[in-house]
Amino acid sequence: MNNTGHCSALSPDAQLANPPFSGILKPLMARHYQMKTTSEVLVSVDVETAGPYPGRYSLLSIGACLVLNPAATFYVELQPLSFDAVPDALAISGLSLEQLSQRGLSPADAMLRFASWIETVSPAPARPVLVGFNAPFDWMFINDYFHRFLGYNPFGHSALDIKAFYAGRNGAAWSETSLRHVVARYGGAPSLSHNALADAIDQATLMRAMLEEQPAAPRPHQPAQGEQS
Repeated sequence: MNNTGHCSALSPDAQLANPPFSGILKPLMARHYQMKTTSEVLVSVDVETAGPYPGRYSLLSIGACLVLNPAATFYVELQPLSFDAVPDALAISGLSLEQLSQRGLSPADAMLRFASWIETVSPAPARPVLVGFNAPFDWMFINDYFHRFLGYNPFGHSALDIKAFYAGRNGAAWSETSLRHVVARYGGAPSLSHNALADAIDQATLMRAMLEEQPAAPRPHQPAQGEQS
């Protein structure tokens, strides 16, 4: 792949360098609609965007890795759909719409490459699960682009949010699920780099630490007022 992206788990023949894609897309979609799954593959995903929501603002880069095997990575930069942007979003990521319009992959090509990588690292009947820190934001863009350009989303209609997982595991209030609180308990990078792949790898580190931790002892049941204990 050129300097706009890479996918470490794909062989050169599987990197889909030459469209058309019809011969590849059909079996990927068939696999997506299989109902039976016997395992789940956690995929840490991070995105950088031109603004706070899809439709008006473009998805600019995607980084992903396996939570349990972070050496299996994917990264791609996309051509913007428009030049609408929130200046602060571009300043944070350091991405340039002008440069991406020249060097980025077309959105259709980028999403097909991502779908193919997902297929490679989570072969049927395994189910890929999108994992993210504040996952609704990343899933929102990924879902929009997959449906817009491929007609389906390999991750389905849900995602696993690390913040929510942390809150449930530790009995934390939502205000205590910021990255600062999570890394204070589990270690890791204290701030985001806003490089999609680097952040996906950092997310995977946090998720692994939580999965490897011994489950907390169940809390004793507290009878409600008037309830017999």
